[in-house]
Parts: sequence; C-alpha cells; structure tokens
Amino acid sequence: MKGRITLTMIKPHAIEDGNLGNILAKIQMAGFKISALKMLRLRLNQAQEFYKIHEGRDFYKPLTEFMSNGPIVAAILEKDNAVEDFRKLIGATDPSTAQEGTIRKLFGLNTRENAVHGSDSDENARIEADFFFSLLERY
Repeated sequence: MKGRITLTMIKPHAIEDGNLGNILAKIQMAGFKISALKMLRLRLNQAQEFYKIHEGRDFYKPLTEFMSNGPIVAAILEKDNAVEDFRKLIGATDPSTAQEGTIRKLFGLNTRENAVHGSDSDENARIEADFFFSLLERY
C-alpha cells in the first residue's frame, strides 16, 4: 500500500494574499486529515537545508530566499495514497498549466510562487515531515 502521509507547506505569498483558510479548506474537503500544523518563518539556512536536494540548480537560490522571506504553514496530511492524491489536488508546478480547480491554478502566481509545496515521494514525505515535526507534535 502507498504511504499514508505527505507534507505540505503553504508558501509566503499565499499566506500574505489571505489564502491560508481557502487552501486548508480545499485540503480537508479532498479527504485529507491534518495531523500536524504550524506556522513559522524559515531562516535562510533552514530553507537551504530543506531544499538541499536542489542545491546547484539555477532555481535553488531564488527559491530558498523566497521561502525564507515570510511566514509559511507546514502540515502533515494523512490519507491513503497521500502523496499521489495530494499532487493531483495541487496541480502542476506552473500554475498556468495546472488543471482548473487545483490549488496551484486557483492560488499560484508562477512556478516559484505556486502557493504550496507537496512531497514528491513517500520517502521524501517522511523526511520532510521529520524536518518540521517531532513525534510529540503529531496528532
């Protein structure tokens, strides 16, 4: 069976634009249980650590600077087949090519400011969840 968790981060611009509640509502309406949730501001070195897998790529520096320029909301989401189902819900990385009704189509601005992060594999979901949440912080 596929993994039961995924991690999302609601990105700074989506919070600044007042879309936090709308995004969380869409996540819950899609059948995800929110088992951990927190708002925080990543320091640059924390954003660099989180996105270390992309170090050396041309988008790494602008992405880590963007992700550390305002508050984010991190959440562990639970559901059968969580990673795949969440990636369908959020849509393509580029909001202009995302399917209608997806979170990125509704709330994203561009490839970097695409409203939300979603884990890309069951293994990365576990790693990313552990980055943000201790076992005591999970419901």
